[in-house]
Amino acid sequence: MQGLIVKALSGFYYVSDGGRLVTCRARGKFRHQGESPLVGDRVCYTPLGEENGVLDEILPRRNHFSRPAVANIDQLVLVVSETNPVTDPFLIDRVVSLAEYKGCRPLICINKRDLSSCDRLLSLYTAAGLPTLWVSAVTGEGVDLLRREISGKISAFTGNSGVGKSSLLNRLSPALGIPTGEVSDKLGRGRHTTRHIQLYQLDRETLIADTPGFSSFDVEEMEQLRKEDLAFTFREFRPYLGQCRFHDCAHLKEKGCAVLEAVRAGKIPRERHDSYVRLYRQLAEIPDWERK
Repeated sequence: MQGLIVKALSGFYYVSDGGRLVTCRARGKFRHQGESPLVGDRVCYTPLGEENGVLDEILPRRNHFSRPAVANIDQLVLVVSETNPVTDPFLIDRVVSLAEYKGCRPLICINKRDLSSCDRLLSLYTAAGLPTLWVSAVTGEGVDLLRREISGKISAFTGNSGVGKSSLLNRLSPALGIPTGEVSDKLGRGRHTTRHIQLYQLDRETLIADTPGFSSFDVEEMEQLRKEDLAFTFREFRPYLGQCRFHDCAHLKEKGCAVLEAVRAGKIPRERHDSYVRLYRQLAEIPDWERK
């Protein structure tokens, strides 16, 4: 039998085969092979009664993330905020680069339109050519547009704590009943309410995953990305790649760099290039033998 892992918790994998939910354990061979099933995996399993089974095989993945542990994601929805808390654009840029590297469409969703104009982040990422929209989980503004953007896809939602990610998912589908937390006025951040990863079905063709926040996209995940590949994950750089004076241009401060010329001309947002430089230098510090 084949199915989709929609939830993983305490060594149990909950597999949907379209008509029922089967609780499965993984065979010991996965542990011996150093392989772990992930939420989003398409799998083969053997039924053991009406509601239980055992996982036999993980079908080929299109992509996967280690943290958060999800696979076969069509779209990564980055829920961010300009106020209470303020999302650091560098965190956004880091996650966007990972999504682009993994062949996963990034969608930047600016929440709390009821508290902020959202103009700063909207203008920055629209200028960078990234799909960007604003919403309010409180008033419902923009939620219909978000629903159209995720229709027919498997989307994972992530964001720094307190941006209202879980509230937004509940606005998309009140039946989900995902726990939400308050933002601390003193610290300017919330606490993570997502304890495990689960795929929720909005309709027959639309699945969403609530995942832990940006802190999960840590150094371990970044180790998979080489500094030589980083420029290709900044989509506004792509028209200028291959046009530099030197074929091995790092796009940092080299003479004759087409990317830097585009930054000076206002064709590439300077803030995005600053993030690129910061990421490049971080990746340059990772020795090849440490890479996954």
